[in-house]
Amino acid sequence: MSINWETTLAAIWHSHRGRLRAVRRLDSITLGDLLGIDAQKKALLVNTERFLAGQSANNVLLWGTRGTGKSSLIKALLNAYAARQLRVIEIDKNDLIDLPEIVDEIREVPQRFIVFCDDLSFEEGETAYKHLKSVLEGSIELPPENVLIYATSNRRHLVTEQRVDNQGVELVDGELHYGDTVEEKLSLADRFGLWLSFYPNNTEQYLAIVDSLFRDFQGDRELLYRTALQYAMTRASKSGRTAKQFFLSTADAS
Repeated sequence: MSINWETTLAAIWHSHRGRLRAVRRLDSITLGDLLGIDAQKKALLVNTERFLAGQSANNVLLWGTRGTGKSSLIKALLNAYAARQLRVIEIDKNDLIDLPEIVDEIREVPQRFIVFCDDLSFEEGETAYKHLKSVLEGSIELPPENVLIYATSNRRHLVTEQRVDNQGVELVDGELHYGDTVEEKLSLADRFGLWLSFYPNNTEQYLAIVDSLFRDFQGDRELLYRTALQYAMTRASKSGRTAKQFFLSTADAS
């Protein structure tokens, strides 16, 4: 069954069925819900608006600490720009072999697509990233003008590097020259023209997110802060994800 992109805002690729499944229940998160990442948000908005306007725009790699809003930012983009014909297709990294087929299916439709790959990274021996590289820059055929790749990762270098890979690195006339193995692995990240870095929150940023989630809280806010920080300590993280989990675990009691 083909997707009606006039009424469908997002779809997920199911490789075992060989087709896209329309998403019926979207996350309602908005750009205003995401705090502490204003610079990253602004850069992604500028790139996405250029894309929607038919101007040159970059594929984007959002990399950094877990739970800092990388995936949420993509979801919020869809909610912000769906009325301007932005659509999102999510694909698992293990299904990237099917990516050229997906792109062929949408290259002629009028909507503009972000192909979203969450938690993108490759271990030694995995080769699925080669299919991604061909879509990012094209082969003999240029990539379609209505498709960009937005990927998230916990690390900047998407393919695992081994110590042995560095044996081919040389210093020539003061410049670092990588060996063939390292060049092959770094070339994937290089195909993303825009890199956005996400870092751990400090206490002030974490509590600002807590404030936004508990905006209607009428109790002792100092006690709320102490409890929120204790919760963050048990999770070893002051991320937005941790704040949201704290909110969900205490909202009924508050």
